[in-house]
Amino acid sequence: MLHAHLPYVRSAKAGSLEEDWFFQALMECYLPLLEILEVSKAAKEQNPKITIGLSPTLLSLLDDPELKQRFPAWIRRRMCLLEELPQELKNAGSHLLEKIKHQLRNWQSCNGEVIKRFSNLQKAGVVDLLTCAATHGYLPLLRENPESVRGQLRTAVREHLRLLGERPLGIWLPECAYYEGLDRLMLEAGLRYAVLDGHGILHAKPRPRYGIYSPICSKNGIAFFGRDSESTLPVWSAKQGYPGNSSYREFHKDLGWDLPLERLKEIGVLDRRPLGLKLHRVTGLNCPLDKKEIYDPKIANIRIKEHAKDYLKSRRLEMARIKTTMGKKPLLTAPFDAELFGHWWFEGPEFLAELFTQNNNEEINFTHLREQLSSSSKLQLCEPSPSSWGQGGYHNYWLNDTNDWLIKKWSKASKAMIKFSSIEMKDPHHQRMLKQAGKELLLAQSSDWSFILRAGTTTDLAKERINLHLNRFWKLIKTIEEKEELSIDFLDYIEKEDSLFPLIQTKDWAKS
Repeated sequence: MLHAHLPYVRSAKAGSLEEDWFFQALMECYLPLLEILEVSKAAKEQNPKITIGLSPTLLSLLDDPELKQRFPAWIRRRMCLLEELPQELKNAGSHLLEKIKHQLRNWQSCNGEVIKRFSNLQKAGVVDLLTCAATHGYLPLLRENPESVRGQLRTAVREHLRLLGERPLGIWLPECAYYEGLDRLMLEAGLRYAVLDGHGILHAKPRPRYGIYSPICSKNGIAFFGRDSESTLPVWSAKQGYPGNSSYREFHKDLGWDLPLERLKEIGVLDRRPLGLKLHRVTGLNCPLDKKEIYDPKIANIRIKEHAKDYLKSRRLEMARIKTTMGKKPLLTAPFDAELFGHWWFEGPEFLAELFTQNNNEEINFTHLREQLSSSSKLQLCEPSPSSWGQGGYHNYWLNDTNDWLIKKWSKASKAMIKFSSIEMKDPHHQRMLKQAGKELLLAQSSDWSFILRAGTTTDLAKERINLHLNRFWKLIKTIEEKEELSIDFLDYIEKEDSLFPLIQTKDWAKS
């Protein structure tokens, strides 16, 4: 199970760092993933099944015509740099150049209509597509105002339906975070199932008979699946898992740090940053970056096949052991951030392809959540435990002394949004402003900024984004409240800047 998500990093100005985040994930993760699933689907001896969550903000980026137009030029600038490498990097550079050219052809083959390809895979039964909260808001921290949680969920469902043509039944809860009563709001939004971290299931009341190896059902009729740490650790852990193997590509050594700044500026990159151009291998976990050896794709390819075989064998043995105790076949749920596959772990997409190729050797059946529920017998009635898959297992990574100041700001803004959404507003201009205010509130609630503040990376950017959206929100609200005139040019500008969620409904925030 993969969760594909990026915050809404669209900018009217090309060449931003945030835009790089999106284009790198598109080149390294989303396009290779689609191709692998399509090729596996076409292979008669394979039966690929996978669950993929597509966050509404990511869908908005994938659907944006301006970003679609910019992507080919962005990718060609990187191709240009790979053609200028010194002799010792030529072989690794040629391999990466061909990979990037292939992904450009992959993009051109569908005219950039990536969303349509995901939709086609769902129609074919290969993929079960889930939604997420609208802007990946950390829902337990919004619970003081249930209308805010409702706005996140209903906006997400509406956007998923608009872009994919089918209502989602499942949701990837942001950070797999759950609190008591959230299932009622999920049900009201038309959602039926989600995944929690293992302890969210194991600490349920009553304790589930089959632990994390079979879904449970809450009293409000929502099914929950539990993450199996044995199935995830070998894939996501750089220290204990496959990605840290010495033969695989090193993530942290990038040409963007090594090339002269003058050359970067010539291609439109105005400051030092990762370019997605990495030509060295891990070499050793304690090996300094300046000692990394050059990447050899042939050796890496051998390791991919070995690791896929090892992973499938380990899952077969795990299931055989559990079945002895359970008395029936267990279900192993292995969720990951999609960006692990290709972005953080360069070989990840090929590893996934090998799993689908080799799975018959180990007699393992792949399934996805929707298929599993449709074929399941009655589920045990249990109330899940509050939990998340973040560090510590609960909510402290998103609520601590680095980011707790956000809670009061979200709460104050939410109360204002609820107040004006709960009254009849006849002025069409004020209705338009309130809809935009709803978008700004949602964008300010993104858990990505809380995460960055806690992690200590690009914190200035995170603060800037939060304050930008909250300032826009309050300017709109105060204009409505005081019945002042707002410059049409300003409203046009922020509607263009934050142009996601065209079907947003302010009634989602109205008091019941």
